[in-house]
Amino acid sequence: MASAAEQMAANLSWGALGKATDLRQRIFFTIGLLIVYRLGTYIPVPGIDGVQLRAFMEDAGAGIGGILNMFTGGAISRMGIFALGIMPYISASIIVQLMTAMVPALEQLKKEGEQGRKKINQYTRYGTVFLATFQAWGIAASLEAGGLAHDPGLFFKAACMITLVGGTMFLMWIGEQITARGIGNGISLIIFVGIVAELPAAIAQFLSQGRSGAISPAVIIGVIVMVIAVIAFVVFMERALRKIHIQYPRRQVGMKVYDGGSSHLPVKVNPAGVIPAIFASSLLLLPVTISTFSGQQTGPVMSTILAYFGPGQPLYLLFFTGMIVFFSYFYTYNVAFKVEDVADNLKNQNGFIPGIRPGKKTEEYLEYVVTRILVLGSAYLAAVCLLPEILRNQFGFTFYFGGTSVLIVVSVTMDTINQVQSHLLAHQYEGLIEKSQLRGRKKTTPKTPTRR
Repeated sequence: MASAAEQMAANLSWGALGKATDLRQRIFFTIGLLIVYRLGTYIPVPGIDGVQLRAFMEDAGAGIGGILNMFTGGAISRMGIFALGIMPYISASIIVQLMTAMVPALEQLKKEGEQGRKKINQYTRYGTVFLATFQAWGIAASLEAGGLAHDPGLFFKAACMITLVGGTMFLMWIGEQITARGIGNGISLIIFVGIVAELPAAIAQFLSQGRSGAISPAVIIGVIVMVIAVIAFVVFMERALRKIHIQYPRRQVGMKVYDGGSSHLPVKVNPAGVIPAIFASSLLLLPVTISTFSGQQTGPVMSTILAYFGPGQPLYLLFFTGMIVFFSYFYTYNVAFKVEDVADNLKNQNGFIPGIRPGKKTEEYLEYVVTRILVLGSAYLAAVCLLPEILRNQFGFTFYFGGTSVLIVVSVTMDTINQVQSHLLAHQYEGLIEKSQLRGRKKTTPKTPTRR
């Protein structure tokens, strides 16, 4: 039988959005900051030759430059102040989370509560500045080498680096403000808006190839059907769970005796989410970003790397798959689902898996289950991310809405809708509480007749 909360969630109406004042303010606040982000992508970095940049991006847009443009929301094609995007912050946060699982001092800091979390966030910001500075220097040097700067020199490099690093830090602040005072995860929404904003142009470019005869109508219809099928598959896999049965014995708290109950421990097929795909993409796109703007003046080392690890090459696909599988296991076991902590929590709550001893045996059983689940989860991530790469390499058409983009768009959409429903459910609870209080106020105690 469904609980009262489940029944209320089932009967939840989106018409209650107009009555939820706090939720409406959060949504408007989020939309306002996202508009600021989109406006910033049109503000160019000082010292850029706009004519040369447009001519260059027309040539590079058909290759890896189109993928970079998709992830930065078009800022890199216009060389806007947000050309680096939010990727340095994501890379720094993932690195800090992984180091927290490996370094005992950081792990102890994580257990200190709010103060420890603030300290870890501070380290993440320092890492963001370092990574953004390194990437900004690479882009500034590449812009000079590609002949895209009006006045090359030290002043141009300094101005470009300060602008790009400042843009990334401002985006990080916007993301934190959306998370705290808006709706949804701010960092994920920034990436989501960047991808969705470039989606119409990518679709128009793809359909124009069909009008020119470069792609047959059958291939276009097949790609559209494939995208719909991939989205449905991603939604199914992101909601897929492996439920482990948990039993709680009868226990006594004070003078009360509570009957034993049963529950389940949900383990997602993909506990790490889109983090393995984002981290693998950011590592692979870094050398390509530098080489894209440096044109033909790349060194022998960079030329060798691009020859063997260029998009569509066998080593590129193999390395991409290997990184996705590695980060899926590593991030799950060290951050998303630490089997040792889960086993300890079950033991402290007197819960146990039927037929499995609490403690070490439970930890071994959970590790066995999660390892087998991640075989399917990592294979699903790798297949979705490699699909657009294989299509571009085999059929030769440019269509960038696939792989990591689909994962991010679907995951962020599902997470934001869940948060909106949670706020609506909380507002409905508040309305019921207020009604009950008003009914209680109407009841007055009957006056007792005075004795004479």
